[in-house]
Amino acid sequence: MSGLTRTSLSHVALRTPDVEAMAAHYGRHMGLVRHDESTTDHVYLGFGEGHHSLELIKGTAGLAHVAFEVGDEGGPERVGERLRDRGVEVREVGDQLEVTDPDGNVLRWHGAISRTGEFTRGSGRRPLRVQHATFSTHDMEPMVEFYLGLGFRISDRMGEVFTWLRSTVEHHSVAIVQGATPNGLDHYSWDLAEWEDFKTWADRLTDNGVPIQWGPGRHGPGGNLFLFYDDPDGNHIELSAEMERYFDERAEYQPRVWEAAPTTVNLWGGQVPSWRTA
Repeated sequence: MSGLTRTSLSHVALRTPDVEAMAAHYGRHMGLVRHDESTTDHVYLGFGEGHHSLELIKGTAGLAHVAFEVGDEGGPERVGERLRDRGVEVREVGDQLEVTDPDGNVLRWHGAISRTGEFTRGSGRRPLRVQHATFSTHDMEPMVEFYLGLGFRISDRMGEVFTWLRSTVEHHSVAIVQGATPNGLDHYSWDLAEWEDFKTWADRLTDNGVPIQWGPGRHGPGGNLFLFYDDPDGNHIELSAEMERYFDERAEYQPRVWEAAPTTVNLWGGQVPSWRTA
């Protein structure tokens, strides 16, 4: 067996024209707090201890980068070797490696981090951790081939419009969708503990005047429960729980191909939002 099986999304970095407003939003609704290294134009948010989960950087709204903690043998250096062997430019940013995928999305790779503060059960009023990122594309196959070359595995596909790829035991840590924009972030996701948390979050968002954009529902690929809402810049945020798990060290899995239909992305039915191609 080769490839990535212990490499997790560690944080998402977003550019925003109003860092303070975004930080206040994530503090109020997500329970995230500023880390000490924050500045006026660059805020690091997390759970008060351990590594940060979200960066907010002053600039035009959009994705700055996503970062992965590489737990596989060889660490980020091995990921860099894979990329260099394929002729991909690898840059060093502090103690991280940085590359750009075919659509221009920036990815960073680093070694072990402190995850203290994550997976705290609590009352359901904060997520457990940042879980996965989904990229929008106009050209699916070059993106899929790039991530396969990094060591990701395909878990599921939905026709020719959606691909889910894993780098841990979970169904996906990266997904790629044939979307409305040629690149950038389609959405990113936070992990909740269980179904009971969704009731807490739905009530909390409603009480705070934040509209729920999609869900609650259950995806076919991955089998996870979901709920979507938007942050002040319009970034689509997914809350997720009960994601399917794969044990690549013990079994061989073949990617499944699902029908390209609204009932694939939500088994419970209902209208799919306009920004979600289905």
